[in-house]
Amino acid sequence: MAPLLMSLVLGACASSDGGAGRLALVQQRGELNCGVSGRIPGFSFLESDGSYAGIDVDICRAVAAATLGDGDRVAFRTLTAPERFTALRSGEIDLLSRNTTMNLSRDASGGNGVSFGPVVFHDGQGLMVQAGSGIETIEDLDGATICVGSGTTTEQNLNDSFQSRGLSYTPLKFQEVSQVSAGYLQGRCDAMTSDRSQLAALRSGYADPGEHRILDVVMSKEPLAPATAGGEPSLTDALRWTVYALITAEELGITQANVEARRDAAAADPDQAALRRFLGVDGGLGSKLGLSDDFVVETVKAVGNYGEIYDRHLGPESPVPIPRGQNALASQGGLQSAPPFN
Repeated sequence: MAPLLMSLVLGACASSDGGAGRLALVQQRGELNCGVSGRIPGFSFLESDGSYAGIDVDICRAVAAATLGDGDRVAFRTLTAPERFTALRSGEIDLLSRNTTMNLSRDASGGNGVSFGPVVFHDGQGLMVQAGSGIETIEDLDGATICVGSGTTTEQNLNDSFQSRGLSYTPLKFQEVSQVSAGYLQGRCDAMTSDRSQLAALRSGYADPGEHRILDVVMSKEPLAPATAGGEPSLTDALRWTVYALITAEELGITQANVEARRDAAAADPDQAALRRFLGVDGGLGSKLGLSDDFVVETVKAVGNYGEIYDRHLGPESPVPIPRGQNALASQGGLQSAPPFN
């Protein structure tokens, strides 16, 4: 066979295998390998009893419920920021759910080549300082030393923000956010920078949170989204529509407590066509994704809807209360919305 033809055939086979390969592998294995941070309260945090909790963790569990019918069938892998994309590309993990910003360089085949799911948290980069430092604005940090994580968009955003304002600074770089925080608490820098949600999460664990102030400046857009390896459309589709299911469930008032009752009511009422499709009574939507038709029911049973997940980990009664703001439903002035299930 001619070399060019052989290359085309092999490329087509690889594409075909990769299209269903990772989802099929997850289902055959019976467990989802999910990469998380494990160090960020409210997003992914390793508790003292060895369990994981947070929004990112619940996204892992939601995908496990959708693909395997059981939200507990997850093996969590704690990863640093520099490790995360290598772990995804190498197949060490199936899904990355680790407060990762979606951007062109990461999504493009010429960059990290990952495939992002929907944004699960809209954030922005900020700066935190000692409350008694007298620092009120970013301009007050001209010439300062800033603790920052290396190998992240945070590092680039920091440089862009200071450079555009004509300000100088000295970056003190660390591999992991816990090291950034430790350097800041040790007084090695005048401020630390990270996503504003991450700063709030870290501050909640300090001995006296009131001694630390997050400045009003927002230096970037940080749309945080889970991701799969590029070239895995079946698993990417499963991830995408699992997140959309969580959002749609909140829009429809379907909760962890009532999802089975809503499904049964829809099954008994042929006039509820849209709800019957969404909950897998009719339409065969799940099978189009390589999932069971009731994957939405299994997902919401496992973790609740998007609003329930948010309230559990970041709501007013949580250890890391962050107002929903942009993360509210579009119908309530936020950015969270989902395409139709039809």
